Amino acid sequence: MFGSTKPTNITDTGHIHVGKGLNNNALGVVGSTVIGLASTAPLYSLAATLGWVILAVGEQAPVAFLAAAIPMIFAAFAYQELNREMPDCGTTFVWGAKAFGPIVGWIGGWAVAVSAIMVLANVAEIAGLYFWYLLGNEDIANNRPLVVLTGCIFIALMTGVSAIGVQIGERLQMVMMVIQYVALALFGILAFIGALNGGSPSAVAFDPEWFNPAAVTSWSGFIEAVLLCLFIYWGWDTCLALNEETRNPRRTPGQAALATIVILIVTYVGISVAVMMFAGFGDTGFGLTNEANLDDVFTVLRDALFGPWGWFLILAMLVSGASSTQTTILPTARGTLSMAVYGALPARFAKVHPRFKTPAFSTTVMGIAAIAYYALMSVISENVLADSLTSMGLAVALYYSITAFACVWYFRKTLFDNARNFFMRGLLPLLGGIMLAYAFVQSAIDMIDVDYGYTVLLGIGGAFVIGVGALAFGFVLMGAWALNPRSRGFFSGERLNKDTPVLVPEE
Repeated sequence: MFGSTKPTNITDTGHIHVGKGLNNNALGVVGSTVIGLASTAPLYSLAATLGWVILAVGEQAPVAFLAAAIPMIFAAFAYQELNREMPDCGTTFVWGAKAFGPIVGWIGGWAVAVSAIMVLANVAEIAGLYFWYLLGNEDIANNRPLVVLTGCIFIALMTGVSAIGVQIGERLQMVMMVIQYVALALFGILAFIGALNGGSPSAVAFDPEWFNPAAVTSWSGFIEAVLLCLFIYWGWDTCLALNEETRNPRRTPGQAALATIVILIVTYVGISVAVMMFAGFGDTGFGLTNEANLDDVFTVLRDALFGPWGWFLILAMLVSGASSTQTTILPTARGTLSMAVYGALPARFAKVHPRFKTPAFSTTVMGIAAIAYYALMSVISENVLADSLTSMGLAVALYYSITAFACVWYFRKTLFDNARNFFMRGLLPLLGGIMLAYAFVQSAIDMIDVDYGYTVLLGIGGAFVIGVGALAFGFVLMGAWALNPRSRGFFSGERLNKDTPVLVPEE
């Protein structure tokens, strides 16, 4: 359709030229998959979630991991189909605007940015904390100001890597992902062997009932577990935000996203079963319902499984946080780049570095915003920071569901052309959108309860106030930008509508 590789430029008359100036053909399926995996921080995500999932649903934890994967797979189908039609790095912003108009598109883009900033505070905290654990200095690891400062330095460093180029980031992520998955594989293998040879006094035998949905005894506990699992899959969509920098941008990102989810399913289910067999379900010692073990199951079992090599698991945990810090910056910087290209943000966000071919300004702003948010939340209270990270799930569920519904509505006229369209563009994305919308509503209802998180704000759960408040603030910012004359082309639907051509060159 388009052959030009010139940067996108919107003239005063509103005419759009193709291409944004990003580094085309920089990533393949493997590189995109690695970046998608890194965004989820699989090692840390599983370590920090497994104990809480088991506390909520008991032995049916594997069922919860599998159930949470279903809406993610369905949403990935929506991403894949929309990306084939419109491989724009704005993803949810562009697709939501084309399907439902500028307001939905803008809020979808804002939800992507909010979720990224909130999770950056989390992974930066992990990187800062485990950096000092690795150096063997627990005094500094227990010093909040120094941990926060270290985390901010990690954000700054990874912002620099992201600004220099996606290919450098890809090579760095390859190394980091190897370290993470070697640690995960060793952890699972050692736990399985230890469970079989009597290495743990609380070990239990494998039971097929762990995979039986009918064995779930508490629906509320199961929903709580699924919601926990749902958001540790989050991050695979980074593959799609890098679509303009991949080879074959219409197909490669979707393939990488689905590959990422499949790998995560195997990882989470496999490692969780091995850990359950080794640690058992008791509330003392290694037991997975022991409240002392809930926040980080892997660290609790580190010495029992790795012995003097326990430092390697600490290194891998540090790497997990650091790698996710970098890959979380990537999609949001490209999302704001795309928003600026269409006039939904100030034009400066659309600037691409002439040498590195990255959205340098957007990347820098993203890094600064993440540092400011992390520092501010940490100064207010460690509990407020924890609740702000929990509330991130609301933004994730919102923009995933917008994407899923956008797929159904955008392709509505062709859904019955053939069986493939009906399932891949219609039924499955619709089911995924409904599930994710339910997750949004159920999470919000749960967060209202004053006992849900660590804080109470305005007489209700702090997580609800922070999560809903952050999304509501997006409407304020959108309204403020809508008053600027330069935004009229976007909000009138002239610069971005269902007929606007894709702004990337064809293969």
